[in-house]
Amino acid sequence: MTRTYAVRLAAVALAFGVVLSSAACSGGDEAPARTEPVVGGAAALPGPVPAGLALRPVPSGVPGAPAVTGRLTDGSRLAFADLWADRPVVLVFFSSWCSLCAQRQDALSELARTHRDKVVFVGVATEDKPEDLQRYLREHRVEYPVVVDDDGAIWRSYAVREPPTVVVVAKGGALLRGWPGGVDGPALDGKLRELVLAP
Repeated sequence: MTRTYAVRLAAVALAFGVVLSSAACSGGDEAPARTEPVVGGAAALPGPVPAGLALRPVPSGVPGAPAVTGRLTDGSRLAFADLWADRPVVLVFFSSWCSLCAQRQDALSELARTHRDKVVFVGVATEDKPEDLQRYLREHRVEYPVVVDDDGAIWRSYAVREPPTVVVVAKGGALLRGWPGGVDGPALDGKLRELVLAP
């Protein structure tokens, strides 16, 4: 055996040993990294429509809302028209870095819980990093689905220029009311009872 061949053989054996030890380390007894569930994904979609849900009639001549499709925070596809086929929808356009959004979000989250399944709340976020968006959704206990509008196309289709903006869509897709600059929880609750929810 020549010296050169012996050196090459030793180098190959050393490299093979490193690969084996790396594989052993990665497949050892270490606990897998814990990942928190994604907030705002398909698991947050509404349940069945409550029996006997009474809704107000839609006024005539009301324009239709843009029937867009987007992706939820977990990558699931969501067509807005699928939601308003059964019940009213509230669209909440926001960004995690928006201070006014943060000030109003807790009340909106609570209102969404109050009207759960009768009125579907859907967040539409843009200009956000995934980790910042998830932190915001957890901090403000957002339990409804959230669409990630990376390129702002959904915002533009609703003529949203900056957050926050809130839009109410009737069952069937009529665009009932919008609030550029957002709206607080009690005022929105009153409008939902006035526009869509029959007593």
